[in-house]
Parts: sequence; structure tokens; C-alpha cells
Amino acid sequence: MELNHTHDAQARSWLASANEAGTDFPIQNLPFGVFRRAGSDEAFRGGVAIGDQIVDLAAAARAGVFEGLPQLAAQACSGTALNPFLAMGPVAWRALRHALFAALRHDADAHVVGLLHGCLLPQAEAEHGVPTHIANYTDFYTSIHHARNVGRVIRPDDPLTPNFQWLPIAYHGRASSVVVSGTPFHRPMGQALPPGAKAPVYGPCARLDFELELGFYIGPGNALGEPIPLEKAEDHIFGVSLLNDWSARDHQFWEMAPLGPFLGKNFCTSVSPWVVTLEALAPYRVPFAHPADEPQPLPYLDGAANRDHGGLDVQLEVQLETALHRAKGVAPDRLSATSFRHQYWTLGQMVTQHTVGGCNLMTGDLLGTGTISGPTPPEAGAIVELSRGGTVAIDLPGTGEQRRFLEDGDNVILRGWCEKPGAARIGFGDCRGEVLPALA
Repeated sequence: MELNHTHDAQARSWLASANEAGTDFPIQNLPFGVFRRAGSDEAFRGGVAIGDQIVDLAAAARAGVFEGLPQLAAQACSGTALNPFLAMGPVAWRALRHALFAALRHDADAHVVGLLHGCLLPQAEAEHGVPTHIANYTDFYTSIHHARNVGRVIRPDDPLTPNFQWLPIAYHGRASSVVVSGTPFHRPMGQALPPGAKAPVYGPCARLDFELELGFYIGPGNALGEPIPLEKAEDHIFGVSLLNDWSARDHQFWEMAPLGPFLGKNFCTSVSPWVVTLEALAPYRVPFAHPADEPQPLPYLDGAANRDHGGLDVQLEVQLETALHRAKGVAPDRLSATSFRHQYWTLGQMVTQHTVGGCNLMTGDLLGTGTISGPTPPEAGAIVELSRGGTVAIDLPGTGEQRRFLEDGDNVILRGWCEKPGAARIGFGDCRGEVLPALA
């Protein structure tokens, strides 16, 4: 995707909070989500984050802030989910984002600024919903570093499955248990096989884990039986958010013989409220290639554009806030940090692989990238990697506690951002979820 005026790092907004150093939501970002006034019975509706405020797109459409295609696009964001807007495709997405950019610039028309002032809500006064109506959720497994780390826990002598370097692997998740950031969940119950035992036991998960991921949302879908070629895959991707694919490792490892994850994954998946558009991320595209001495993608998963700029450099970190952190009033401890640029397959390749057999993606569908881990131990994107399957305790300097897996009261916080010299910093906000005791 080519850069344009909305990527100008020097652009400023008349909204002062959008110009503050370190903000996740400068004028160059403008991510989309759904919100309502906290504690109200208002209907959720579409909004865009700018600084510490939200532009209420339904209100802006009624106020006459936009005209033409941007007006139609804003009206499509007026419902409780963004599906109608996402279905309009890249031309409409770009038109609305560019119109918002013009209306929020420091030199915007005074009349438009006045209208838009009446359409703002402080983010601190809002609550959020899942951005789309998700008919289908698919989670991939595309970090070779994560695959090797976890593989060593299960199969020490043969950690990497033979297909991993040939195709983006995935499983079909549970769309009904996708929740927005901040939603707590109960520790799941299920079966597990204790070490050395010959029969499983039933009980609460003893090896609860997080997974640091990105999620991406499908815009226009494809017809049943019609694959999406790699060169057109990104036309079907609206944008990217943070995603935590919570995992019950003891249940998961017991049930994955021979089929894929089931109860070990279906109890909760958390997503951040804001979806950062692919257009906003254009300055952070990077080249993609498998190492020369490893298998190269088959022709249907290969292309010049994917090699030139298929990768995405998103900085990511995981923080853990325990009940003791909160009681002492101390900041969460950072568990790990990495970048999405290490991923073994691109977003476009995931879409193409998903549809190559004829699967019809639907507007609003959510796809997860799989756990994002880097090449060094501190870059691991799951606690099962950090603790080496629970054999090594992880120190939490803020409280003096240790963790091998997650405990009740733990709050996991994912953060993501992009930054480099000559480009505006783009943030994703955060994605958090607290572990509640099991309901036996």
C-alpha cells in the first residue's frame, strides 16, 4: 500500500490530546470500534479514536459533517456492529478515514470543527463492544519460534511438525466466546492427564495460559468455492487489533490426540476495542521472506508484493497484574516483548490459505495470527514458553511473587504499537482480561 497525506508525521490535529507524545491515537491512526456511554442503556454504535476522545460517527452523520461516500460510510457505522461498513470495501474505508483526517486537522474548516466538537465523547466515559458481529473465528499457528518452544514441551525430540514450514496452520475457534477487552472470565473446568497417570482427572484448569496475538477482521467476503488469490487478499482485510487466545494447556494437550484444540481454547478469547486499519499501518510494512535454507512458499502462497511488503512491524508486550499488584498499588510487571515482523506467514497468506479449498469468509469474521513469539526467550508470547512448560518459575519483581501459569485474580494486559523515525507512532490501545475462580 502506498503512503499518502494521512501518513504525514508532521500532521497535527486541533484536538490537543491527539498531538501528545506517546499517544496511541494521533490523527495518523483513526482506528474504528463500537462504543456507548458507560453505564447507560444507549445502543452501541461506531466510533473512531482520536487522542483521548471518540468521534461518534452516528452523531457526525446526523450533524452533516460528511458528504457523499464518506457520509454513506459514516451512516453504515451507526449500528451496533461495524459489519455494514466493512462490507463496503477499501474505497469506502479510505474515503471515511480521509474525511475524518481532513475534519480533524489543525487547519480544518471552522464550521466542520464546530459540528465535530458536538460529536465527541471522552474515552474515559465510554464502554466498548466487540467491533463486529463475528459469524466465524479462526485462529492460526504461524510463529515458528512459538511452535518450536511449545513443541519442545510436548515432543522434545521433534518439536516442529513437518507441515509448519509449508502452510499456515489453523483451527476453527468459537465465535460466541469472543469478548471485548476488560471482560473477566472464569477458569475453565475440564479433563487433564496428570504426569505419570494412566487415567484423566476432571477439575479446574491447572495450567492456564495467555497467548499474545493480533486479530484481523474480514471486510468483503468471498463466494463459496471461490478462493481469494494472494494478490487480492489484503482487499478483504479491514484492519488489525490485539487478541488474547486464552488457553487451558492441561486440557488442550490431553484432548489434542488426534484432533485440534477444543475445550482448551473455546472458553474465552479477548480482543481489543479498536481496529487499526491497514491503511494506517502502511508506514510499517516490511519485506517478508523465509530463510533461504528453509522451504519456500508454494506458488499460490508467493508473490512479489507479499515479498516486498507483506510483513508488518508491530511492537508488542505482555504485562501481568496480580491481585497483590493491585493491593500494593504497584505497576504491572512486563513478562515479554516482541514484534510481529518475526511471524512465519503474513496476513495475506493466512487469508489465501483459509480460502484455497473454497471456504467462504464472511464480513466481520475474525482471524487470529496465532501466538507471536520472537527468536529469544524474553520474546515468548505465552507463559508455557516462558516457564518451559511449568518447569521454571517466572519472577515478578513488583510484588516478589512467582508464576509458572496464571492464577486466579491475575490480569493479563497486551499492548501494541508501531514506531520508527520519520513516521507517526501508531498504537492499538490494550487488551486485558482477569482470571476469575472456576465455577465447579
